Amino acid sequence: MTKADLDPEQDWIHAAKAGDRQAFYLLYQKYHRRVYAVALRLLQDKAKAEDACQEVFVKVWQQLSWFRGDSSFATWLHSISTRTAVDLWRKDRESRRSTDEMPEIAIEAPADTSDLDALIQRLPDQARAVFVLFALEGFQHNEIAALLGIAEGSSKSQYHRARQLLRGWLDENRTAAG
Repeated sequence: MTKADLDPEQDWIHAAKAGDRQAFYLLYQKYHRRVYAVALRLLQDKAKAEDACQEVFVKVWQQLSWFRGDSSFATWLHSISTRTAVDLWRKDRESRRSTDEMPEIAIEAPADTSDLDALIQRLPDQARAVFVLFALEGFQHNEIAALLGIAEGSSKSQYHRARQLLRGWLDENRTAAG
């Protein structure tokens, strides 16, 4: 049995580049949960994360012919996913700033939860974005600064703020559970 038999991804990529929609669907099936998870962490809304996921795969379909394989497909897809989610996060943030229709409401996680994702959702927008990009997605602060249009020092301070808040909430949960 060869590696290609174990992981047919390269065959799917080649076929999808040639216009094979079934092969592209197989790539979608393999990766859509990862793309959705990144978008949900940043956008904090299931419907927006689904929209972002759909937008990512439309971009991937349109740009697949440009994928040369210099990096893995997963790395290339992750880059498109993150940039798309950040772009949507920015648009959403700017529209909330400009319309000021509703005040920002903190999402409350249940007091007894130890689920880190629920606590991450409680973070303020920019602190959450920086935390997700740095701690979970592996970006460096200079890259985050460029993606979010902030200073590198702001990225570092927002990350520190996010860690402090999360640590405090985790301590509260432990105290409440004990």
